[in-house]
Amino acid sequence: MNFASGFPTILLYILFAWSIVWKGIALWNAARFSQRNWFIVILVINTVGILDIIYLFFFAKKKFSIKQVKFW
Repeated sequence: MNFASGFPTILLYILFAWSIVWKGIALWNAARFSQRNWFIVILVINTVGILDIIYLFFFAKKKFSIKQVKFW
């Protein structure tokens, strides 16, 4: 039995896009501020954006704010 057989495909694509966006922002930020350990952890562990968001809002040298998140 396929894991995603009962799960709508469009939700998988949305989840994938969500994860890629946050991972990209977090990796860019970690590399820019020379936070090698965070870069490696974010790159290796896939948490559907949760770890990436935690890093950006709580542990990054320059913390993100809700006002900085723009989707357009």
